[in-house]
Amino acid sequence: MTRQTSKSSSRSSSSRARRKATKWSKRLRIPLISILVVAIAVASGLVVRRQLEIRELEARQASLEQTYDFDPGNLISDAEFFNSSALSAKQIQKFLTAHGNKCSAKLCLKSAKFKVAHMAGDELCSEYDGKGKKLGAQVIAAAAQSCGISPKVLLVMLEKEQGIVSTAEPTQSKYDSALGLSCPDTAACDKKYSGFFKQVYGAAKRFKYYSAHPDDYPYEARSINYVQYHPQTACGGSNVYIENEATALLYIYTPYQPNAAALEAAWGSGDNCSSYGNRNFVLLYKAWFG
Repeated sequence: MTRQTSKSSSRSSSSRARRKATKWSKRLRIPLISILVVAIAVASGLVVRRQLEIRELEARQASLEQTYDFDPGNLISDAEFFNSSALSAKQIQKFLTAHGNKCSAKLCLKSAKFKVAHMAGDELCSEYDGKGKKLGAQVIAAAAQSCGISPKVLLVMLEKEQGIVSTAEPTQSKYDSALGLSCPDTAACDKKYSGFFKQVYGAAKRFKYYSAHPDDYPYEARSINYVQYHPQTACGGSNVYIENEATALLYIYTPYQPNAAALEAAWGSGDNCSSYGNRNFVLLYKAWFG
């Protein structure tokens, strides 16, 4: 009888424990569900607010394009930026001859030859089998083909950085920093990239490096990004919804957008907080290539 009473008591205690655990489980389930509901509501609210902010930025950017023919969120399409076959070497030569018609110096881009080097292929660019000296048009076309960047982009950058395409007075120093590659605002240019070939091929490859390592840089495609107006942080900036990869790459290369004064000035000068690199890229590209 003692054993039976013990077993019965044990079963009774176990049953009470299970009932108690069930009650606690039900009590805990309600606040856990509440917490989950609140979390979902907060996340949904954040998504809605982000979508509203993107729509507001897109509307602002569309207004800027309508007024100034400049959309800070879409400097150039991906299709145009990565079209490495946009111009052949012969077409580039014709372009350089036409736009450099005022130049008669020995160093004119339309006629000067530049020392090139063999560049092994890698995950960014295919092999560049270069040696001796090549015309500027040949250098541009080959770099574009090797790295998958439009030669039109390289031509525009040559002009917006140093005015090399149209200048009547070219200098070796202009060619040494032709595309502004590794020429920061606060320091001297890196001599490792000095020279026309190194600047053109190096810039094309740099864009591909940016593209392959997006997490290493502050500007992201299809996202809201804060972009300064000028190297001086006191000049401020604004949020920009960067619509595509090509625009993000251009901001990584030249990390500023034009302020109101720069946009009002069109091709001219704005104020002490104005920057012109990306503004001039867009204006030149549209003027030259539509």
